Amino acid sequence: MALTLVEASKRNSGNVLRSAVIETYARSSDILRVLPFETINGGGVRYDQEHTLPGIGFRNVNGSYPESTGTVNPQFDPTVIAGGDLDVDKYILATRGANTRTTQEEMKVKALAHRWSLAFVKGDSTTGSGEFDGIQIRLRGTQVIDNGATSNGDALSIAKLDQLIDAVDNPTHLFMTKAMRRILTAAARNPAVGGYITYARDEFGRQVTLYNDLPLLIADQNGDAYASIGFNETNPGGGTTTGSSVYCLSIGPGMIEGIQNSDPMVVDLGELETKPALRTRVEWYAGIACYHPRAGGRLRGIKDAAAVA
Repeated sequence: MALTLVEASKRNSGNVLRSAVIETYARSSDILRVLPFETINGGGVRYDQEHTLPGIGFRNVNGSYPESTGTVNPQFDPTVIAGGDLDVDKYILATRGANTRTTQEEMKVKALAHRWSLAFVKGDSTTGSGEFDGIQIRLRGTQVIDNGATSNGDALSIAKLDQLIDAVDNPTHLFMTKAMRRILTAAARNPAVGGYITYARDEFGRQVTLYNDLPLLIADQNGDAYASIGFNETNPGGGTTTGSSVYCLSIGPGMIEGIQNSDPMVVDLGELETKPALRTRVEWYAGIACYHPRAGGRLRGIKDAAAVA
């Protein structure tokens, strides 16, 4: 059974360190907070993704049906290795206390959560960086909707946003930047534009914005740490690379899920032979699987401007 990291932290209540690590991941990233992870054996999952349905017809009495079968696309999604080492000098521990190392470990875990979340959007396995393919590469064809065709991008269209939601089967979340959220909430306050905005609380008691009852997940929750998420994409109409995107996702079993070989790990490697420092390794073998061809959609070519109806 696939569990979100929040749920996994509760089930690991007997292991205080592991539970704390898993919860830190979930707190540090909106997508990691809601994405269910299936723990698998091996290095990935193979599955058939639905492509076209078989034909259906009617027949007369004593007649027959024409034979028809559907088609599927074989897929393989791997887990990848993400992590890093951190060293804390024994002098720092002696003069500033053991909590210094704990603080550094927490920062490392947060950094890994931030970097993994960036790959969820922008990951590209062809770059040689060892990361998995993110949703921007995976979404193609009718699942990519142009917000407009004007050079340098177009203002967010609320009608196009609704079209994006309709393009996804069983949509559960919208995924966007903080700047895009501000544009959307400002539109809801403008009677000439509109948009149904409500608010709720997440698992940690933090306020969450909803549009048409779909929670908004924030892609750049981590400030300026990963500035590659923003108004810096190419636009359908060309011009300067000042566009951005909104994603609609169906997160859950049979749609978009995380896959992992094990829970995130924090390993104490002890004192190094080469220098008087204690080393900690943070590592996670994980990736994503997009089981359904309509599990997500992308609205692209949005410029930094007030939304229109």
